[in-house]
Amino acid sequence: MSIRPIKRLIKAQPTLEGAGVHLQRAFGFGKTDDFDPFLLLDDFRNDKPEDYLAGFPWHPHRGIETITYVLAGTVDHGDSLGNRGSVGPGDVQWMTAGSGIIHQEMPKGDAEGRMHGFQLWANLPSALKMTPPRYQDVESKDIAEVTDDDGTVLRVICGEIWGVKGPVDGIAADPHYLDVWVPPGLKKSIPVETSRHAFAYVFEGTGRFCNASGPLDVPTEGYGWADTSLSEEVENRSLVLFDRGDEVTVQAGERGIRFLLVSGRPLREPVAWHGPIVMNTREELQRAFAEYQDGTFLKHGKNPK
Repeated sequence: MSIRPIKRLIKAQPTLEGAGVHLQRAFGFGKTDDFDPFLLLDDFRNDKPEDYLAGFPWHPHRGIETITYVLAGTVDHGDSLGNRGSVGPGDVQWMTAGSGIIHQEMPKGDAEGRMHGFQLWANLPSALKMTPPRYQDVESKDIAEVTDDDGTVLRVICGEIWGVKGPVDGIAADPHYLDVWVPPGLKKSIPVETSRHAFAYVFEGTGRFCNASGPLDVPTEGYGWADTSLSEEVENRSLVLFDRGDEVTVQAGERGIRFLLVSGRPLREPVAWHGPIVMNTREELQRAFAEYQDGTFLKHGKNPK
């Protein structure tokens, strides 16, 4: 087994989105190669209602999938297909925008005013850019949770690990999306296929991720291949981008560590991206915006405005 070296440590940056929602962006709207097939990760944890209640009013998407994972509070949503609903604590909404959808997302805090969650964007391959939109709404109770003998807890949202499968399926890039808790002081290794791009996003506690395989193992190629030490301590709202290898190893700090572990098979396709629309060429991107302006953007459903 070869431990994945750390390619980069990234601190999430304050960002203003929607109608004035304050959030932290871990990555997005930059070079996409290292994260392919993923495009963006937003951490919208906030305890001040005035910083999130304006929400994300009606806006279009095409060519991507948006994955919303809520920890506290709720996100009310509606769209051009006539869907209406609410994503609550522990729930996941996996929306495939495909050929185009117009929707809105309006966060509401819990009784203490907390609105905690994440939104991940995944790219669609060119062959599925214009596929019909669809949703996979998953309630918390339907998300598989497995506790290892050492106390490690994994919520399996998408993909399969230790013989447990997540409820989300039929996704082109075959992503794996895990919510991982490692108890204080414990060292834990989690398998990740070598062919995948992978990252961890820490949102509770602290820990140190091992940088490479032991000195007598065959090292992985790429950045830091000879570094067998532990990384610097990684804290809340920090992203760890991994290089190649077939497992991720973490040493939990004194408060334990909780993080999202996300991996996917890279599409290796050109990306033409502006705002909520992601295509393969500038011509396709321009056509999408022209269709939005002239009212022909939606191939399914109708404008909800």
